[in-house]
Amino acid sequence: MHDVITIGSATVDVFAVISKRLKEINVGDKVLVEAIAFETGGGGVNAAVGLSRMGLNTAFLGKLGHDLNAFKILHELKKEKVHVIKTHASEYPTSYSFILKSKKEQDRVLFTYKGASDHLNYNDFEKSELKTKWIYMATMMKGSFKTCNKIADYAKKHNIKLMFNPSTYLAAKGRFYLRKILNATTILVLNRSEAKLLLNAKTDHLPALAKGLYRIGPKLVIITEGAKGVAAYDGRELYTLPAYKVKVVSTTGAGDAFASGFLAGIIHHNDIVHAMELGMANAASVIGYYGTKNRLLTYIRAKKFINKRREKVFIRRL
Repeated sequence: MHDVITIGSATVDVFAVISKRLKEINVGDKVLVEAIAFETGGGGVNAAVGLSRMGLNTAFLGKLGHDLNAFKILHELKKEKVHVIKTHASEYPTSYSFILKSKKEQDRVLFTYKGASDHLNYNDFEKSELKTKWIYMATMMKGSFKTCNKIADYAKKHNIKLMFNPSTYLAAKGRFYLRKILNATTILVLNRSEAKLLLNAKTDHLPALAKGLYRIGPKLVIITEGAKGVAAYDGRELYTLPAYKVKVVSTTGAGDAFASGFLAGIIHHNDIVHAMELGMANAASVIGYYGTKNRLLTYIRAKKFINKRREKVFIRRL
């Protein structure tokens, strides 16, 4: 029995840093790269590593190709003590991302090839492997999304709790498209723009968005706001926590870091305040460096990080 199984993409990420501003680059330019790094990543892998470092018995379910990048990802997961649920290797290459960032600005450009991650079939794995207390479901597309719908049904029938972390792409599809997953979701985590897309809402009013999301099924709604912080709504009270003030080097992976930290807090203590602080600490650690999971925290280090912060969770009844 696992504490949590993460379902999502598995990629090899290339981080490249240039000195020019992104808007200064023209078609045909030859631009020098000043720093480069190769890391494993993807929504499923990042969350799996984050949860494992938090002391949880964690497994990963996703689709990989039959290539060196798949070997690199599997080796990394083994090192991080994450159990990998066996699937058939895809005929498509393992997913790959290229992240281009300027030293002069916070924004970046991300190029992604989904490849194998889009082709997880429900018959690719043994259902006996889905013995878990929680499922963390990141964004999956095409055939893999259909499989996620079936896994959501399985989770609901077997009383498995589910955290759903949809991307902008999935949120834009709307709540009807996501109804099967939302119907099985215990915790929904997304950012403010994704919340608006999912609800097809024009309002920016945080309490209205939180209430709207709560009404479509989840027991707990989390809305992240980047540098502004995060909010949580449980149907009665709205919890808000400002972002921890740290030097930002790269925001890639911050969402996965927060979500995995938050879920770890819920699993360890079933306490929303503690979970918000844990998630925020994890995200704050990651954004200070390049890479999506190099600086993911252990549970002990996260608690020490929190104890040094002045920012506190504010609670009010809605």
